[in-house]
Amino acid sequence: MVPTLWYLMLAGVIFVIGVLGVLVRRNALIVFMCIEMMMNAVNLTFVALSRQFGTLDGQVFVFMIMAVAAAEVAIGLAIILAIIRHRDTLNVDRIQLLKW
Repeated sequence: MVPTLWYLMLAGVIFVIGVLGVLVRRNALIVFMCIEMMMNAVNLTFVALSRQFGTLDGQVFVFMIMAVAAAEVAIGLAIILAIIRHRDTLNVDRIQLLKW
C-alpha cells in the first residue's frame, strides 16, 4: 500500500509543473493544458486525503471539479478557436483584446 504522503508529493510536483507552464509558456493551448494539470493535481490531493481519512467528501469534490473542468474546456477551447480565427496567433503576448 502506497503511503498518502507519496500521493501528496506527486500532486505537488504536478501542480508546480502546471504553475511553471502557465508562467513560462506563451502558447495559449499549452497554458490551458497547464491549468488542467493544476486542477488534476488538486483532484489527486482530494482523493488521497479522502482515502487517508476514510470519507467520501474528497471524491464528491473531485466530481464537482471535473464537471467545472469539462465546462471550462468547452468554453476555453471555443474562445481559443475564436482568437485563432481573428488574430492567427496563439501567443498570449500578442493577444491584446482587453487592452485599450
